[in-house]
Amino acid sequence: MSQAEALPLPLGVRRASLGGFLALFRSELSLTFRKARTIAMLGILAALPVLIGVVIRIQTGGAARGEGPAFVAQVTQNGLFLVFTSLALSLPVFLPMTVGVVAGDSIAGEASTGTLRYLLVAPAGRTRLLLAKFSAALFFCLAATVTVALAALATGAALFPLGKATLLSGDTIGFGDALLRAVLIAAVVALSLAGLAAIGLFVSTLTGSGVAAMAVTVGLVITVQILDNFPQLAPIQPFLFTHQWLSFSDLLRQPMHWDNVLEDLGLQAVYVAVFGSAAWARFTGRDISS
Repeated sequence: MSQAEALPLPLGVRRASLGGFLALFRSELSLTFRKARTIAMLGILAALPVLIGVVIRIQTGGAARGEGPAFVAQVTQNGLFLVFTSLALSLPVFLPMTVGVVAGDSIAGEASTGTLRYLLVAPAGRTRLLLAKFSAALFFCLAATVTVALAALATGAALFPLGKATLLSGDTIGFGDALLRAVLIAAVVALSLAGLAAIGLFVSTLTGSGVAAMAVTVGLVITVQILDNFPQLAPIQPFLFTHQWLSFSDLLRQPMHWDNVLEDLGLQAVYVAVFGSAAWARFTGRDISS
C-alpha cells in the first residue's frame, strides 16, 4: 500500500461521502414507504393488535375478574400486556413476512423495473447503494415493530384497564416501568429481524425478479421455522436465525434475564456479517444490465 493510500480521507471528502449516503438513505426510505404495498402491510400489522384485543375482550366478558387462561387474564387486567401478546403472535409470521418482502425487493425490484442501472450511473457507488438499501430495510424492521406496538398500546388502553403490571416472575412493577420494558422489548424484536433483512438483501442480489426474491425470502422464513420445531434437529436449531425470536419474554421477569436475548442478538449480528458480506461480494462483482 502506498503512502497516499494509507492516508485518511480529508474531512471535506468524508463529510461529502456521509452527506451522499444520507441523501441516498432518505431517498430509499421515501421510495420504500411510498409504495402502496408497504402501506398495506403496515396497515395489516396495525389491524392485527386491534383484532386480537377485540377477540380477547369478547371472549373474556369477566375481564375485570381475571377469568380465562392465565396469559389472557394478564391482558384483561392490564392493557399494556396486549403489546407483548401482539408482538409474540406477529413475530413468527406477520413481521418476518413484511420484512422479507421489503428486503427481498430491495435490489431485485430495481433490476426488474430497469432502474438499477441508472442508479449505478449516478455517483452513488455500489457499496453505498447496498448499505443504503440495508439501512432502509433495518428502518422498516423498526417501523413495522413500532406499528404493532403502538396499535396494541392504543387498543389495550381503549379496551382494558392500565396500571401496575404483574410480570411473568410474579413481581409487580409500576406502569411507567412496564412501559419502559415495552419500549425495550420492541427494540429487541426489531433487532431480531436484522438477520432476516440481511438474508433478504443477499437473495435480492441473486436475481433480477423482485417477485422471485420476495418469494424465496418469505419461503425461507417459513422453512426455517418448520425446521426449528423438529426435535430431531435440536443440534442445529440454536444456529437458526429464528430460534431465539421469542426470547424477549425473559425481559418480563424481575430481574430481567438477558442470556437468551443476547444470544439472539449475537446470532443476528453473525447473520448480518455473513449475508451482508455475501451480498456485497455478489453485488459489487455483478454485471448490471437492467
